[in-house]
Amino acid sequence: MRVCVTGSIATDHLMTFPGRFADSIVADKLDRLSLSFLVDDLDVRRGGVAANISFGMGVLGLDPVLVGSVGQDFADYRSWLDRHGVDTASVRVSDVRHTARFVCTTDLEQCQIASFYPGAMSEAREIELGPILERVGGIDLVLVGPNDPEAMARHTDECRFRGVPFVADPSQQLAWLDGPAIAQLVDGAAYLFSNDYEAGLIEQKTGWSSAEVLSRVGVRVTTLGKHGARVESVGSDPIEVPCAPENLKADPTGVGDAFRAGFLAGLAWGLSHVRCAQIGSLLATYVIETVGTQEYDLAQQHFLARFAESYGDPAAAEVAAHIRCPRP
Repeated sequence: MRVCVTGSIATDHLMTFPGRFADSIVADKLDRLSLSFLVDDLDVRRGGVAANISFGMGVLGLDPVLVGSVGQDFADYRSWLDRHGVDTASVRVSDVRHTARFVCTTDLEQCQIASFYPGAMSEAREIELGPILERVGGIDLVLVGPNDPEAMARHTDECRFRGVPFVADPSQQLAWLDGPAIAQLVDGAAYLFSNDYEAGLIEQKTGWSSAEVLSRVGVRVTTLGKHGARVESVGSDPIEVPCAPENLKADPTGVGDAFRAGFLAGLAWGLSHVRCAQIGSLLATYVIETVGTQEYDLAQQHFLARFAESYGDPAAAEVAAHIRCPRP
């Protein structure tokens, strides 16, 4: 299965606040909120949802097609992704805007305050999927991730028109989209990804019940933070998959993207939804143990050993037949 991943490509500026945001919030003055936090450090990392997902799939041994819009400053980032198995030939380069930028501060409770500058991402609406499908000889699944809203709508409509199954993953853009726009992105998706908060937001803004959302998509995948993930499909019992144990918590940024990368890798290998969610959960654990969304080092035998410890030897044996990490 060949997977195309559309969405944001960005640079992450990650900071750590050695306290709790909640201690600085005055509940009855939220309408005049004005806060400044003295942070300990600054890490500048590669990021963006589509790039993070593509990187994760690449280090697992797949060759995802990355689709998005970037600035002239993307050259080094492109080389990095190319070296890690990502097809970047269809990434559009803007003549006038910088690559998007994500600025995020995390406190001791792993709470986050973030801002996102779209930059060249605003031009993603000009990308047509048709020529990309022709270039690579066809695509089996397109993930429509958080991106310029017009680009998300265009990619979704084009998938419907061309009969290409798509994954709806609006995530961060749910805060800005209204109910009809969300419904247009979700209805008819082969898979719908969200975390548990976003799942509630989809239902609230569309007016759909949880059952109605499920009836409009093939499979609904909801990440539940420390409680793992839930996979639902009509006519089947929900699947609950626990998180893989972590060695430490360094930074949660990009954990959801890694889960999606692992889940999509499992789909590409033809594995069950249980196995897909387990792969995603372990890859997410690697990310939470490092600072940065693409800084984890994946060695195949180490990954399989951790997989066996978390989910059992038979499960690891299934994954071992497919996974092809860059290091043994």
